[in-house]
Amino acid sequence: MCIRDRGIIADKWLNAEKLYAILHILYAGAMFYLPQVNDPHTFFWIILIAMCFYMPTIALSNSISYTTLKSGGLDVVKDFPPIRVWGTIGFIVAMWITNLTGNKASVNQFYIAGISALALGIYSFSLPKCPPQRTSEKKSFVQKIGLEAFKLFGTYKMAVFFIFSMFLGGALQLTNAYGDVFLDEFKMFPAYAESFVIKYSTIILSISQISETLFILAIPFFLKRYGIKKVMVIAMVAWVFRFGLFAYGNPTGGLWMIILSCIVYGMAFDFFNISGSLFVESSTTAKTRSSAQGLFMMMTNGFGAILGSLVSGWMIQKYFTTSFTAVQPLANLVGSDVKDSHLIQFLKNQGIEVLANGNLSKAIEVKNWHDIWLSFTIYALVITVLFVIFFKHKHTKAEAKVIEAITH
Repeated sequence: MCIRDRGIIADKWLNAEKLYAILHILYAGAMFYLPQVNDPHTFFWIILIAMCFYMPTIALSNSISYTTLKSGGLDVVKDFPPIRVWGTIGFIVAMWITNLTGNKASVNQFYIAGISALALGIYSFSLPKCPPQRTSEKKSFVQKIGLEAFKLFGTYKMAVFFIFSMFLGGALQLTNAYGDVFLDEFKMFPAYAESFVIKYSTIILSISQISETLFILAIPFFLKRYGIKKVMVIAMVAWVFRFGLFAYGNPTGGLWMIILSCIVYGMAFDFFNISGSLFVESSTTAKTRSSAQGLFMMMTNGFGAILGSLVSGWMIQKYFTTSFTAVQPLANLVGSDVKDSHLIQFLKNQGIEVLANGNLSKAIEVKNWHDIWLSFTIYALVITVLFVIFFKHKHTKAEAKVIEAITH
């Protein structure tokens, strides 16, 4: 909803580059304030406000890029992807900086984000002007508030596509929310304590973003050879492998599974996002196309993310989390004994002491990541099968034209 509302502002009242700059500066303010927050409830609302400032900048950056390229006489389809890749490179750099400086679990990460956002916000005022696209055409109230795209749900194929986009957005939220937590919790196991994965889990996960930049280059080949629907299905199958490999991976003998899972992520993320965007492009009219693209993003990064976050959080806590109140069962789980120095130190770092009778001073909750990732794997597999059955789509001339444009 924030994305849609900021888009309306940029379309009607304020230059896109100025709105982009203001939003980043406001986001920076939220990041600088976060380290001062001491309770989870307030933290949640500040993060929500920060995301309301930040998320619209994703679409705005595309809009600014498109306008600038067009005004310069350049081909958006051909020249934008190499520019977009730098966004992913920035993602990777941010991950490496926070990990290598030891700040992935400290409040300093918010200062790093705040400084970066403030610098970008100030710089953005110097970007080429992108004035509002005013028109004399009369619009209904529904059109003015950006809800016209929801009429697309009246078409069976578009409705099915948007619903499955929401489910895939949920899958993306699962990997975003739990990937680093999963790898980091291996530090509880003495056998994995000194592994590279434990020390640099964020760097390991950055392989996903590196893979993303490479699979972008492969998309034209796959689209031309298999068409949009098959590429979407390939992306969904990749999500099955992403979760399945995590289920059986570990920082030592199973490290190859974790790395392969990160590589597969690039295909899962890129193939659906780009093929989905092209499907919307080729299946809508010029009048509804921009709104439809916004709806696609809202279903994946909005409703899908909320669905994935709420349902998975409830499910993990209820079915896949065990509370330990004594040291012996915990030692059995991690493959050590009750006097293991690493286990004792780990507990101390959590503010937990082992009492004389072997009980813990407070309970510690441990997640069953193997079963968690298997349940996510089944979720992705079910979505894939249902999508193949219910999404009726044939290769059209409009689709072929769009694909042909990106392959040249």
